[in-house]
Amino acid sequence: MNTAKGVTRMLLVVFACLLSLPVFAGARADTSKQKLPNTHRDSTKQLDLVDVMHGLFRSGVLPISHRSQVGTKPVMSLIPLLSYSTQSRMSASLKGNIAFRAGAASRISLVDFGTSYNQNGQFTLPIKWNIWNRDNAYNFAGELKFYSYPQSTFGLGSSSTTHDRDQLNYNCLRFSGTAFRRVAGNFYAGAGYVMDNHWSIHQKADGDADVSDFSAYGAAKHTVSSGFTFNALFDSRDNSVNPSHGFYAMSQFRQNMTLLGSTAAWNSVTLDVRKYFRFPASSTNVLAFWSYNVLTLSGRPPYLDMPSTFWDSNNTGRGYMQGRFRGAQMVYGEAEYRYAITANGLIGGVVFLNGQSFSAAPGTHFQAIQPGYGPGLRIKLNKVSKTNIAIDYGFGHEGSRGLFVKIGELF
Repeated sequence: MNTAKGVTRMLLVVFACLLSLPVFAGARADTSKQKLPNTHRDSTKQLDLVDVMHGLFRSGVLPISHRSQVGTKPVMSLIPLLSYSTQSRMSASLKGNIAFRAGAASRISLVDFGTSYNQNGQFTLPIKWNIWNRDNAYNFAGELKFYSYPQSTFGLGSSSTTHDRDQLNYNCLRFSGTAFRRVAGNFYAGAGYVMDNHWSIHQKADGDADVSDFSAYGAAKHTVSSGFTFNALFDSRDNSVNPSHGFYAMSQFRQNMTLLGSTAAWNSVTLDVRKYFRFPASSTNVLAFWSYNVLTLSGRPPYLDMPSTFWDSNNTGRGYMQGRFRGAQMVYGEAEYRYAITANGLIGGVVFLNGQSFSAAPGTHFQAIQPGYGPGLRIKLNKVSKTNIAIDYGFGHEGSRGLFVKIGELF
């Protein structure tokens, strides 16, 4: 490792540590009594796609009495999407979310859902939830997803090249659930359960005489990782759907046990840290930082259960296809600037820059940092929950590029 690369990798770790120092001044839970940002004090001046459709068939914007803040009545955002990218070709999807409050003073609860199918034969059906009770004393977070996936894999570590591509086919069922209890203020502690089940795993022969990393690591047709988690959470964001300020930090220790059905015993720790600033302070523009890190502490996780690009629930690594880099250790950092294009809030833009570094098999060192960057467009789907349609075009190493479409912000 040369000095420059070593310093850069260290900066990624320092970046995560610096973000873990929240600014407590003014931090508070998201309640219906909070003072709204200047641009949202009068919702009649803000537009979204619902208003646009309303205006096509009727006149004017929906009155504020019909659409104000998120309350106990669920607010749904739902849209069908057609998109194209070099990695998935044509893709059809139905994506949406439901936002609501359990009580007048509770934080916003959110359920994300959707399904998609593309020309590569990849089918996904994910549901993710983050539910708060009436007085914010408890938080219940989790996800359930099914994947039927033919996918390219490029081996282990972040120094792999596109020439290392191999084809894997498999099915995946994942469940995770965590219950948090408030300890003090915005700090919570909790425990949960996670299960990753991959079956019908097989590698498609490509005629290459070289042994793939998948085969060398220990090819298996069926793997299970099942275990308990122990979690800590700090959350002072003003809105979990589309934060404009605040701090979020989540740490998770995961212990997979053969007693619970795991193929092998192994454990890991995950650190997810995010910070949001108004920049400039008098505007609605947001400067957001994110660090997502997964470290295998002991044992040997199955190949498909090691962290990899775009496999977290928050879409790491715009600029690269899903699964482009994989390894036992992952360090990731990203910065994004979100700005308004139209004064009515209907159209916005982003620019982003990220970097990721992986080790190979357990016990190996981190490899090259792979950068990703690009611009993006934001279209307000629902001004009540502040849900956007996120359309990004990312660039990466070795000419990697692609279009990324999502409902809601990536972090």
